[in-house]
Amino acid sequence: MWRDLLPVGRCDATGGYRRHAWTAADAECRAWFAEQARERGLTYETDGNGNQWAWLGDPTAGDAVVTGSHLDSVPDGGAYDGPLGVVGAFAALDALRARGLRPERPLAVVNFTEEEGARFGLACLGSRLMTGAVRPETAGALRDADGVTLTAAMERAGRDPASTGRDDERLARIGAFVELHVEQGRHLAATPHPVGVASAIWPHGRWRFDFRGEANHAGTTRLEDRRDPMPVYAAAVLAARANAERLGALATFGRIRVEPNGTNAIASLVSAWLDCRAPDAALLDRLVEETARAAEGAEVIRESYTAVVNFDVPLRDRVARVLGGAPVLPTGAGHDAGILAGEVPAAMLFVRNPTGVSHSPYEHAEEADCLAGVAALAAVLEDLLTSAADGLDAAR
Repeated sequence: MWRDLLPVGRCDATGGYRRHAWTAADAECRAWFAEQARERGLTYETDGNGNQWAWLGDPTAGDAVVTGSHLDSVPDGGAYDGPLGVVGAFAALDALRARGLRPERPLAVVNFTEEEGARFGLACLGSRLMTGAVRPETAGALRDADGVTLTAAMERAGRDPASTGRDDERLARIGAFVELHVEQGRHLAATPHPVGVASAIWPHGRWRFDFRGEANHAGTTRLEDRRDPMPVYAAAVLAARANAERLGALATFGRIRVEPNGTNAIASLVSAWLDCRAPDAALLDRLVEETARAAEGAEVIRESYTAVVNFDVPLRDRVARVLGGAPVLPTGAGHDAGILAGEVPAAMLFVRNPTGVSHSPYEHAEEADCLAGVAALAAVLEDLLTSAADGLDAAR
C-alpha cells in the first residue's frame, strides 16, 4: 500500500507532495482508497462532503468504531502526514481479520477531504462540513490561489456541492473515532516508546493581515515619499516571533501575497497569513492582539479558529491502558480527530518522528515505528470492538 501511494502527487523537483483537494493527484488518491475498499470486500461510499468511507459490517447499524485520517498534503509536504493514518487503518483492519475477529459492531476506515486546507485555506474542511463547524455556503465560496471556488472545484470533479453540510445521520453511526498520525514534533524521540497517545490539541487559528500602501517606482521614489507596506509587514513578522517567545506560544507568517509583485516596484498591498497556536485561548488572543498592534493599521481578518480540544478522557485513558501505559502528550497541530471530538468520543495515536520534521519532504518515521503504530491501532480497535456495548458508552 505504501509503495503504491508514494509516487502519487510527488514533485520531482522538490521531493515533496502536492496532493491538493479536488485535483488530479487527489483523484488518484481517491481511486487508490476506493480500490483498497473493493479488494477487501468492504462497503464503499463517499458522503456529501467528499469524505470517503470503507465499512466492515452494516454501515447503518450504529455504534461503529471508525479510524482513518487524510490523503491530501500541504504544498511540498511529506509522505507520512495523513497517509500513515489511512494506510495504517487498512493494515490494522487486515491484522484483525487475520486473527479471525468478527466484530458485532461496524468498523470503518475514512479518508477526510481537504484536511490541510492547502487549496482553499480552511483546514479540516471535510470534517468541519460534516459536523456543521462551517456552513456550506461559506465553504462553497472559498477560493484557491487561481480564484476557483470550492463549489466549482467539486463540480469539475463530478461532485454535487449542494450535498455539503452537517451530516447528522452519519455522525449518529459513530461510537468512537481513533486516528493514527505521525508525531509532528520530537516528544517521543527522546523516549523508548514508538507510539504515544494525544491528550489535547492547542487552540489555534489563521488570520489574514492586509497591509495597504501605494504602488510606485523603486528607482525614483524617495524613501520619505513612499507609502510602502513592506516595512510594516516585516515589523509584524518580528513582533509575532517575539510575542510567541515571550508567551510560550507559536506564531508563523508562512504565506504572503504581494501586489503588484514587481522587483522594481513598491508594493501597493501585502497580504500575509498568520498561523498562531497557544496552550490556552487567553494566550492565543494576546498573541494575535499584540501582533496586530505592531502591524500599525493593517486590516486583520480571522479566517479560521479552533478552540482547545481535550480528547475524551475515559477513552484516552482506556487507549493508554491497552497500549501498556503509552506516553500521553499534547500537540499544537490540528486534526480531523479534533473536529470530531466535539461530536463523538475521539482519540489519537502518534507514531514517533525521529527528527520532528513535518510539513516537509524530510518528514520521516522509521518502518519499525510505523509497524508498531499499526499494531497499536489494531489493539485499540480490537479492544473497542470486542468490549461490551456499555464499554463504549463509558468512554463517552
